[in-house]
Amino acid sequence: MIDLPDLAISVRQPWPWAILHGGKDIENRDWPTKIRGRVCLHASKGMTRDEYEDCLATVHHISLTHPFKAGLTLPAFEELPRGGIVGTVEIAGCVADSASPWFFGRYGFVLRNAEPLDEFIPVKGALGFFKWRDQLSARPIANTPKQGSLL
Repeated sequence: MIDLPDLAISVRQPWPWAILHGGKDIENRDWPTKIRGRVCLHASKGMTRDEYEDCLATVHHISLTHPFKAGLTLPAFEELPRGGIVGTVEIAGCVADSASPWFFGRYGFVLRNAEPLDEFIPVKGALGFFKWRDQLSARPIANTPKQGSLL
């Protein structure tokens, strides 16, 4: 955890999965950024079925012209981690136009070298770029048995 970048950007699932595993090389936003370099990728806590289905349709559409690696499968809705840091990615630029099939926003943060984390880090998200260590979710205290439960 110490080697991770200080800044994070929050993205609603399943788009972080697409960045980390599907080759999504643009993060679409309505605002530009001058931030460059590696940042943590935060998977927002919220995700609707419509967002999930939209990503699935987008992936299928992109696969018609840009094949994905064999066996790539979008995890089930319930299996996508949410509400924490899931990986890191390098922001290489910010563009208003791109030939990438993933570009469909006003601005696109150009992404490369996405790396998933081995271990999910629960973190409360925030808008824009944020210092994720300031948002660490409270960790539960040791598992204590509830009254009346068997040990």
